[in-house]
Amino acid sequence: MNVIVIGGGVAGTAGAIALRRIGAEVTVYEAHADPAGQVGSFLSLAANGLRGLRALDCMEPVRQAGFAVPDQRMWAASGRLLGEVPRGRRADDPLFSITLMRGHLVETLREHARGVGARIVTGRRLTGTTPDGDGVVARFADGSSARADLLVGADGLWSATRRALDPLAPSPAYAGLYTVSGIAEGVASRPGTFNMVFARNGAFLHLGAPDGTVWWSAQVAEPLQPELAGVSDEQWLERLAALYRAERQPSAIIRATTLLHRPTLMHTLAEVPTWHGGRVVLVGDAAHPVGAGQGASMAIEDAVVLAQSVASAATVEDGLAEYDRLRRARVGKLARSAASNRDAKTTGPFRRRLNELIMPIVFRHFYDRATAWLYTHDLGTLGGRP
Repeated sequence: MNVIVIGGGVAGTAGAIALRRIGAEVTVYEAHADPAGQVGSFLSLAANGLRGLRALDCMEPVRQAGFAVPDQRMWAASGRLLGEVPRGRRADDPLFSITLMRGHLVETLREHARGVGARIVTGRRLTGTTPDGDGVVARFADGSSARADLLVGADGLWSATRRALDPLAPSPAYAGLYTVSGIAEGVASRPGTFNMVFARNGAFLHLGAPDGTVWWSAQVAEPLQPELAGVSDEQWLERLAALYRAERQPSAIIRATTLLHRPTLMHTLAEVPTWHGGRVVLVGDAAHPVGAGQGASMAIEDAVVLAQSVASAATVEDGLAEYDRLRRARVGKLARSAASNRDAKTTGPFRRRLNELIMPIVFRHFYDRATAWLYTHDLGTLGGRP
């Protein structure tokens, strides 16, 4: 089987690896000149995402590109500890969550994809698709085209594949949050612990890296979509210092910042009704941006399940339908959880105080059992290497 993958990020490279593992010939087309590079800030892979990488036979290289984060602490704006739980796993799971720069994850997956025989073509932007008998033709902005038996849309939140598949598909909407991330030096943050502060103006995340720096991300609650362009790093730091001036640890970290990553808007996407049609299928954020620290893990799960479904089905169409069936319920459940997580970061003073009363009880008595369905999920294995 000949497969085109649109998008060279996490979902696309994981998909390429998975499809090569079942024997498909795979070409990845990436719109940007460099599909990796240091785009964005850091991300985490939970235990379920790491098990997906194990099925792809590339868990260890990814673990070596990041560092283990066994624990997570939640803090009130006042500085009171609300709870401490395992990070991205159940308490008895020895597979610790990994945190790494997004660019390092993509670089590692891209290298592995090439190592198993996938071809990666950069600077080629999809403009449309056309059915072609028992296959599909991809058209690109430079006037070129390519034909395959299957086209996988792994082109993210603003997916051109999603629009080609269904012109009436929902579009992303601003979620009432924007993110500014950076690296600080000379300030303390316990290594191996992911900290989330439910601050007055949005959540503030920070963790100590092995080199002694502190990686942080401010998820700022702002109902009106801000203009991100034309604001200098110094202006962003001044703005954040004012927004988080009442929270001791976030304030100290912002003051100690030596490197700022590009600010980004956070978006929501209504449920996408059509994930596949003919010989086209969506994976990752193109189908279901989920948030809650699970975006990369869900994209990796998608890649494994898609390859498994196509490999075991009588026809490609049957495989895509099975992939859709298997993934929708799980992703939908996570999306509801992510919405609650997002609401907790944008809530007003009364709801925030109420949450501070409830959260310690939830974390102490219910968290481990309530998250078992997510973190213990094991997709098994794929077929032998091509």
